[in-house]
Amino acid sequence: MNDTVTPLSSDPRKSALANWVNLNTPDNWHPIELHSLGSDAGFRRYFRFQQPSQWLAVDAPPATEDSHQFLAIADLLRSHGVHSPEILAANPQQGFLLVEDMGDELLYRVANQTNADALYRKAMDTLLQLHRCADNPALIPRYDRALLRRELEIFSEWFAGKLLGYSPDETEQQQLNQLFTRLEDNSLNQPQGFVHRDYHSRNLLVRKDDQLGVIDFQGALWGGVTYDLVSLLRDCYLRWPADKVREWALYYRHRAIELQQLPPVSEAEFLRWFDWLGLQRHIKVLGIFARLYLRDNKPGYLQDLPLVIRYALEVANHYPELQEFALWFAQKLLPIAQQQRWYSDYRIAGDRP
Repeated sequence: MNDTVTPLSSDPRKSALANWVNLNTPDNWHPIELHSLGSDAGFRRYFRFQQPSQWLAVDAPPATEDSHQFLAIADLLRSHGVHSPEILAANPQQGFLLVEDMGDELLYRVANQTNADALYRKAMDTLLQLHRCADNPALIPRYDRALLRRELEIFSEWFAGKLLGYSPDETEQQQLNQLFTRLEDNSLNQPQGFVHRDYHSRNLLVRKDDQLGVIDFQGALWGGVTYDLVSLLRDCYLRWPADKVREWALYYRHRAIELQQLPPVSEAEFLRWFDWLGLQRHIKVLGIFARLYLRDNKPGYLQDLPLVIRYALEVANHYPELQEFALWFAQKLLPIAQQQRWYSDYRIAGDRP
């Protein structure tokens, strides 16, 4: 990621953040010059400043970002031995933070066929630590049916409707509602636990101490226990072979049962939980990536749509109860998608040369 400098005069929040950083760092770091590391899928922006420094300046606008929640969840994760960023200073009212800089070694950049087994087992072991978090409804909202439905409807509104210009007729909408209910049931009827909600290769960093750092956790919820696992193993940005994903998923199942975090569920039922919750997530993500482009002017996510389509159709075609959705998607949406500039052959999306 390339550092860039924006003139402070053209960016009032950046100027205010620089002044705030000045007040919360040692005198010998002055004056502060912020170098942008870009933003994430939300509205947070990250900045490095004078080197050497172990801190990042974060602009998290209060209108869209909940810094109180970020601070509370960061503390919760650290209390369970998970390497979330340390906090040097915070002003949640302004939306300004100074947090630990864990470097640039994202799992997305580091993982390869040689080291993947070791890195992904470490990521799953870290996930098992996350799942030791106790239920705390005052801190962690429920991933309930209403929220699951709102997320799934992002697909209908933003991917099918606004990106592709397709409006399901009454019969098609009934079929989608039946599918959405099945996916919600799967999420709600499996064991519930801490859900990071974006546990994937761009939010995990390999630290200098060889441990994994975990970021972007402020949207955490209490929901289906396989959600983060499928986010990690069927990553929207990085694909691994299906047999490797199955092997890793069953490793997680074995360890979770061993640690008494799961009942002794069969492999088949666990993989069904995993697959169906993955389909729920990927249907939602199709809508979110479309919305990031159309509403938030972030076109970079369009290139990831074919891989998400691949995941969704592979799972839907595998289960008889879901094949109606796969057929509808292939007949109605795929021909429109194939005419889009962002489209590439979903059947090979994510394959490595």
